[in-house]
Amino acid sequence: QVQLVESGGGSVQAGGSLRLSCAASGYMFSRYCMGWFRQAPGKEREGIAKITSSGSATYAESVKGRFTISRDNAKNTLYLEMNSLKPEDSAMYYCAADIWFGCVSFSSANFRLWGQGTQVTVSS
Repeated sequence: QVQLVESGGGSVQAGGSLRLSCAASGYMFSRYCMGWFRQAPGKEREGIAKITSSGSATYAESVKGRFTISRDNAKNTLYLEMNSLKPEDSAMYYCAADIWFGCVSFSSANFRLWGQGTQVTVSS
């Protein structure tokens, strides 16, 4: 069964840190691009970080310098280290896999496999 399961969300004060994890199963995790997206209430889903199978990372301007995406192919796990969190970072966070489109963009349409999400809440 192909599955992505996020964990690590929670509530934190502004300036704090969280580390999200995404456990993948049922497909060759190491071969494919992975991404992190987030969606706040009333807003569109936003791609914030993606990483190729070889470990090359790209970030949205909104998180660059504060968030770090990484992957452990031996553990089939994707991570998102989030530092200097701001209230505007509050959202549901999703991991997703780009199986067919070669990690060329943050378009959510390119990411066909999604987890169920984990909530991050940052208070001021």
